[in-house]
Amino acid sequence: MSQRFRAIQRIVGIIIVLSSLTKLPPALLALAWGEQGTPSVFFGSFLVSFLIGVALWVPVRAVNYEMRLRDGFLIVTMTWVFASLVSALPFVHGPPHLSYPDAIFEATSGLTTTGATVIDGLDELPRSVLFYRQLLQFLGGMGIVILAVAILPMLKIGGTQLFRAESTGPTKDTKLTPRIAETAKALWGVYFGLTLLCAVSYWMAGMDLFDAVCHALSTVSTAGFSTHDAAFDYWSSPILEWIAILFMTLGGINFGLHFVAWRRASMAVYGTDSELRSYLRIIAVAAVLVTLVLWLTGTYAGGGEAFRIATFQVVSNITTTGFAVTGFNEWPGPAPLLLVVLAFIGGCSGSTVGGLKVARVVMVVRQGYREIKQLVHPKAQFLVKMGGRRVSESVVLSVSGFIAIWFICFVFLMVGMNFAGLDLESSFGAAVSTLTNLGPGLGEVATTWGTVSDTAVWLGTLGMILGRLEVFSLLVLLTPAFWRE
Repeated sequence: MSQRFRAIQRIVGIIIVLSSLTKLPPALLALAWGEQGTPSVFFGSFLVSFLIGVALWVPVRAVNYEMRLRDGFLIVTMTWVFASLVSALPFVHGPPHLSYPDAIFEATSGLTTTGATVIDGLDELPRSVLFYRQLLQFLGGMGIVILAVAILPMLKIGGTQLFRAESTGPTKDTKLTPRIAETAKALWGVYFGLTLLCAVSYWMAGMDLFDAVCHALSTVSTAGFSTHDAAFDYWSSPILEWIAILFMTLGGINFGLHFVAWRRASMAVYGTDSELRSYLRIIAVAAVLVTLVLWLTGTYAGGGEAFRIATFQVVSNITTTGFAVTGFNEWPGPAPLLLVVLAFIGGCSGSTVGGLKVARVVMVVRQGYREIKQLVHPKAQFLVKMGGRRVSESVVLSVSGFIAIWFICFVFLMVGMNFAGLDLESSFGAAVSTLTNLGPGLGEVATTWGTVSDTAVWLGTLGMILGRLEVFSLLVLLTPAFWRE
């Protein structure tokens, strides 16, 4: 085995050892709560995954190899794959005793902050299992932010660093240097602080402490798992829904902006970011449109109630959190389709959100408008600008290429779902659910994936990882050139 692959094996071993540690908090909580059976499941899963990681690491622990840029693609992909495989163990050997495909789907959904689930009957599960699901989403959410600000900018696909003003701090021109550790530490601090604030808000607004902590873990991470099958409908509390709206919106904003705002003790930095302004405008327009549909069709009696519920679902979808109002997929008129389109757009770059990201969508729309003007005035020169600055042609092309490849993957995933036995609506909903990391789909996968075939479940797992890694990171591994020394 070459030094390169021995070095990668060393990193994979470390990843598995670190992933094994996620079983300890729920194991200790299960002991404290006096649960029967679950402590041994979590401790056993920890021991197995820890030993596997150590067995991979020990033979190559002394390898000294300087990683190249392309090695980052493989390492990032393997991080998500192996973390998901190891994290699935408690779902197989303890409640809810899932099959391996379903358990891997559930763990992947947690770590990628998708929020799709194969479980029906959350209210009957032990609290330690419910906490474990939420913990996976919390850890996955910050993993995504670190990925976005530290690694994805190097992949040259028009990501985070391309649309940042000078005031956005750690997301600008970030490289894989010791500075990344400082950036990661700062972002973790902001992320943890927002989650803590969210938990306290939920608790003060009426949730018990356990539900408040669990829902905070999945709100700021824009993930969407709940401890109840009815999710927020379990409480029917307007104030809890408004708290969720606020923290989902914050989770969809570039965490670099949050960090700079905190460091400077000033809100002014938010006003300088063009992507954030576009993000908030989209939310406002969509919320008004959905409100009008719900109010004029009599779905909800009062305008205030229609506005609150519409805003909740709009924010949940554009941030790909996936908290859902019961029966939203059966709302009248264009409302469900508009909500699905919002998931395609997603939130801001450098956030915990899935989807294409607002910056890319806005830039491609402006590029399209430029092409129209070019047809009218063939000899004129028009520029694509973001935040008042000219965007280079290479960036325009890379973003256009990314979106084209993303939609090709979407079509293939939808067709694959159809071949796996889902009807057309469910296939479309399943592809949206997984590739955008939204969670709730349409048709058969609107609430749970528990009734679909194993083939569809495996495709869903692939779709979640593909969407979370922004497609190129995974697709580059399929090229022969990547594997040549």
